[in-house]
Amino acid sequence: MKQYDFFNVSSPCIAVCQLNNNGYCKGCFRSREERLHWQEYTNQQKSNVIRLASLRYWRVMRGLRENEEKQKEQTPKNVHPDLFEDEN
Repeated sequence: MKQYDFFNVSSPCIAVCQLNNNGYCKGCFRSREERLHWQEYTNQQKSNVIRLASLRYWRVMRGLRENEEKQKEQTPKNVHPDLFEDEN
């Protein structure tokens, strides 16, 4: 069943416009090509770019969360309580 597009797909740009280590925008997670050709894309192509950008975003968030967990594991725990610290 064909789905009709009644509205244009708007740009996901949030005006951060800096590249991460993989060459994707840190704000919208689009590649350089995706950003350059956005106005030429059909709504279906734009929707696909947004889907891909969303996957990139969640991959980055998962990596950040894993790094935080590793840092917590590596942080030495204080085995001796502080005599001057309030326990409440």
